Amino acid sequence: MHYRHNFNPTISDEEIFNKILDEQELIGYYNLPLQDPTIYKEYAKTVKQKNIVVIGIGGSTLGTYAIYKYLKHSKELSKKLYFLETTDPIDIESKLENVDLNDTLFIVISKSGTTIETISIFKYIHSLVSIDKNNCVVVTEHDSKLKTYADANGMKSFEIPKNVGGRFSVFSAVGLLPLAIVGINIDDLLKGAQMVHQSFFNKRNFYKRLINKARFLVEYKNSFNVNVVFSYSSRLEGFNKWYIQLWGESLGKVDINSTRQGLTPIGIIGPIDQHSFLQLIIEGKRDKTVTVIKVENFYNHLKIPAVKLEGLEELDYIDNLEFSNLINKQADATIESINNVNDIPCDVITIDGMCESAIAALMYEYELLTSLCAKFMYIDAYNQPGVESGKKILKEKLIKNI
Repeated sequence: MHYRHNFNPTISDEEIFNKILDEQELIGYYNLPLQDPTIYKEYAKTVKQKNIVVIGIGGSTLGTYAIYKYLKHSKELSKKLYFLETTDPIDIESKLENVDLNDTLFIVISKSGTTIETISIFKYIHSLVSIDKNNCVVVTEHDSKLKTYADANGMKSFEIPKNVGGRFSVFSAVGLLPLAIVGINIDDLLKGAQMVHQSFFNKRNFYKRLINKARFLVEYKNSFNVNVVFSYSSRLEGFNKWYIQLWGESLGKVDINSTRQGLTPIGIIGPIDQHSFLQLIIEGKRDKTVTVIKVENFYNHLKIPAVKLEGLEELDYIDNLEFSNLINKQADATIESINNVNDIPCDVITIDGMCESAIAALMYEYELLTSLCAKFMYIDAYNQPGVESGKKILKEKLIKNI
């Protein structure tokens, strides 16, 4: 593919990399993969409850859900993890009706400590079951009002560093604590993120690949403003949701020249959306880039049985084919169909398999990609004034009861 452009590059790869190096001293997520997770593993050993309920919203839950969704069917987990993250009353009741609240540890997560959705749900839980230091733990900033509440009630609390934003917090206590408790190997999670960290900051080929991708996305943003992640595993549905928040909240900003910036994220699942959104990609408006995510090894050998169906003999060529092989061939067919039209930017990420290191590496790579795109756009990836304005309006309406 060849694209023409009318811009003059204003910043070199070396400059971008140096900006990230400088930012590494200020923004906490970069070095989270290098931490010692012993504190979370030790606490996890003390948890007796069979049900773990995370109460939070947005960055407090999406990353943890992404990892849990990806791994839970491949691991023998002794505990079940639930997420209360919406004020939809039907959703709250439907989730709780399947949970023995007397055999539950509640993890309340709020960076600010005053998130209305989170505290509203927590108040409701209080009305259903007695909450104390034996069945509740708090994850928040060290000086938040939620931390004050935890201290007043003798509850265990874990800190979210001030310089780690919610949507970049999955490798902090926000994600590591609940995942360790249910039996996910958080050492392997961090190792996956460490591999990407090492590859990027040691300036190997990975560093160039990520910078090249970020540069393309930003320099052609006026032509290709929609970034489609096409994940070929239903277990990546949680990753898609996390990516949409990470991309949208980090990159939808006003830059230093008061120009509105942003790249629109879309997360879809193959092969389900292959029968819908692919039509829009192939024959629709040329405003989309596509990243196809494949899973190398599903560690599952379920096969299509050689069952004879009268009138459908022409499909017998699929007999004895493993479903994992089928879904990867569907991904390959999608990639080839996109490449054949020769004017849709498309790249492919293949992750190793259904293991902790694979999903962690993917997520940390996307965090780095987000930061790189922000640097090319001359925006702050780590604030969210648009979201904060909505929170302020909501608070005023609730106080005034209007």
